Amino acid sequence: QVQLVESGGGSVQAGGSLKLSCAVSGPSYGRYCMSWFRQAPGNGREGVAAIDDVGRITYSDSVKGRFTISQDNAKNTLDLRMDSLKPEDTAMYYCAVVSVPFCLTPGYVRNWGQGTQVTVSS
Repeated sequence: QVQLVESGGGSVQAGGSLKLSCAVSGPSYGRYCMSWFRQAPGNGREGVAAIDDVGRITYSDSVKGRFTISQDNAKNTLDLRMDSLKPEDTAMYYCAVVSVPFCLTPGYVRNWGQGTQVTVSS
C-alpha cells in the first residue's frame, strides 16, 4: 500500500517562494507518474506538475516557469519548488500516484496524500 505524506505548506506574500515535499513509501506497479495537484475552495482538483517513471516532466500552463518538480529516489521524496507565487496559487496541495499517461488528470489518480495548505496573500 502506497503512503504519501506532504509537508512544507504555509503562508507567504505574493512574489515569495515555498517548497513542498512528499514522503513516499510502498510500491507502485506498472507505468506511473508522481504528481502534484491542488484544490482551491469551490474548485475541483487541478494537476499542476508531474514526473513519470522515465523522468519526463509536465507542468500545467498556470505554473509553467514558476514551479519546479523534482524527485530524490535515495530519500523517496517528491518535491515542488514554487517561486513567484500569486494569490491565485492559494490552495490545498496534494501529492499523488497517477497512471501514465494521464499524469495531470485527477480521475486517474491511484493514491492521494492528505494535503498541505498553501496561502498566498497580496
